[in-house]
Amino acid sequence: MPKASRTSLVASPKPADEKITINLGCVDLGQVDLLVQEGFYANRTDLIRTAIRNQLSAHGDALRQAVSRKTLTLGIQHFSKSDLEAVRKSGVKLQVRVLGLASIAPDVTPALALASIESITVLGTLHASPSVKAALMKRTR
Repeated sequence: MPKASRTSLVASPKPADEKITINLGCVDLGQVDLLVQEGFYANRTDLIRTAIRNQLSAHGDALRQAVSRKTLTLGIQHFSKSDLEAVRKSGVKLQVRVLGLASIAPDVTPALALASIESITVLGTLHASPSVKAALMKRTR
C-alpha cells in the first residue's frame, strides 16, 4: 500500500518530560553528588540531562542521517480525529514514523485508528487513549 503524505503538524503545549530510571554504582553516584555539592550542577537530574545531551550532540551527525534514512518525523506529530477521518476517506493508510512524540487525539476511536493507520513506529512517546493503543498494538513497531 502506498505511503500517505504527512499530516499537518498542529501546535500543542510542550509535552511533559518522561521519567526514566537508571542504576549507578555507588562510586559513580558519589561523584555525581560531589559535582552537585561543588555547584557544577543544580542537582543529579541536571547532571544526567547534561550528560545525555552531550552524548546526543556528539552523535548528532549519525542521528540526523538515521532520521533522514528512516524518514522519521522529528519532533511532535499530532493526529486529530479530522486528520484521520480525511485519511480514511482517501483510502490510503498512514505509515506513522516519529522520533519524539506521536499524539492521537482522545476522541479518535479504535476503529478510526485501525482504518487510517497501517503501521506506527515511535522512538519516544506515544500519547493515545488506552483503547487506541491496544487496537494499534499489532501495528506498532
